[in-house]
Amino acid sequence: MGIGHYIKDIGRGKDGARALGRAQAADLMGQVLDQQVSDLELGAFCIAMRIKGETPEEMAGFLDATHARLVPVRNGQAPTVVLPSYNGARKLPVLTPLLALLLAREGVAVVLHGMATEDKRVSSQAVCAHLGITPCGASAHLKAGEVAMVPTGVLSAGLAQLLSVRRVVGLRNPGHSLVKLMNPCDGPALVVSSYTHPEYLQSMSASFALTGQHALLLRGTEGESVADARRTPAMDVFKNGQTRRVQAPQEGPLVQVPDLPGTDALATAAYIQRVVHGELPVPAPLALQVQHILHEVKP
Repeated sequence: MGIGHYIKDIGRGKDGARALGRAQAADLMGQVLDQQVSDLELGAFCIAMRIKGETPEEMAGFLDATHARLVPVRNGQAPTVVLPSYNGARKLPVLTPLLALLLAREGVAVVLHGMATEDKRVSSQAVCAHLGITPCGASAHLKAGEVAMVPTGVLSAGLAQLLSVRRVVGLRNPGHSLVKLMNPCDGPALVVSSYTHPEYLQSMSASFALTGQHALLLRGTEGESVADARRTPAMDVFKNGQTRRVQAPQEGPLVQVPDLPGTDALATAAYIQRVVHGELPVPAPLALQVQHILHEVKP
């Protein structure tokens, strides 16, 4: 069938474009994830949506199509946390694997999913390799107290292809929001998500509220779903369409800055091991984030 008729609606520029309904968005994304569209259509879709921006209804439809097609992680009854990791480290170390290990230590099952979308950043996957956390295969079975690192391509080849468009055109597309909103498990899980700019706080909040997902949203570290180790950000929880603020942002000047490593994957892994083994303190913002997550997933 193709997606040309949808591109005609969304591709009329910032002021002339028309938003899609939830069912239309689900049909469009379904064809993209099923890899039924041409490279030309895929590129046109990505550029059109980059200019127009996604509405909550469109994101809900994109999520409907995504959840219907993912190869799920089987988490059973274990209290589960989902940590998307796609941005990596640019100026600060990527501490998403540290957050995962701190949660697993408390008996939580953790799904750390992602892929590198930029060559100039250090990914969580590179850090995990030094920590001995290896990628899982399809239909991974998750247990309490365990970290499963799941490559995006294992969850959905079409989604990995959509994210890879960034390497060609240099711009984000709806796939980069999708991966921060989706629950890749076959059972309930808390999605820990992050935003980079204020406008994404509004759009992601609206999407979580509309879809009724259980999520914790914060302004993460360079786009990662882990609190900035230097300053505690605001944190909001979404559940059954309701929103509540569970953590106020830290105001005023920083009194103390933790001694962090550089962005190098090996140095970051060594730092994480020292924190997990109690040789270094857990940065206060991460400790607070862990507390809020545990409150949500462990009655």
